Amino acid sequence: MLVSLEAVKQYFAEQGLAGRIVVHDQASDTVEHAATVIGCSPGQIAKTMAFQQKEGVVLVVMAGDYKINNQAYKAQFHQKASMVPFAEVATIVGHEPGGVCPFAINPGISIYLDESLNQYETVYPAAGSPDSTIELTVAELAKYSQGTWVAVTKPR
Repeated sequence: MLVSLEAVKQYFAEQGLAGRIVVHDQASDTVEHAATVIGCSPGQIAKTMAFQQKEGVVLVVMAGDYKINNQAYKAQFHQKASMVPFAEVATIVGHEPGGVCPFAINPGISIYLDESLNQYETVYPAAGSPDSTIELTVAELAKYSQGTWVAVTKPR
């Protein structure tokens, strides 16, 4: 989705960071593949997952080698984790699967950053398309996503 990538580029251009977005030669369909393409550990891939809640959609950004801990998710959000259906992600979030990130998303979506990210200095979220990433410190990720910190994951 070129529009999504362009929206993320525009967002980071306004922050003076557009030069950090990298469009890779190939799309990354798994965390492991993305880590190989970038040359980082799988945990440094900041994967963003979309969940449907009673109040609307939330994005949870976590270390790539972590997964949702259903018990912790329910304790945090007072409901079970229910992912947005694959076919609806682009329409609801504004980015296609593989390119979902917490930047330049549709209005009304809440962003949460999982504590699993804090074990890294630098992470690589997608940048609006399956073949793009941006290198950010965890502090920059928090600043530019305006996410709220939570602890809702566990190691894979």
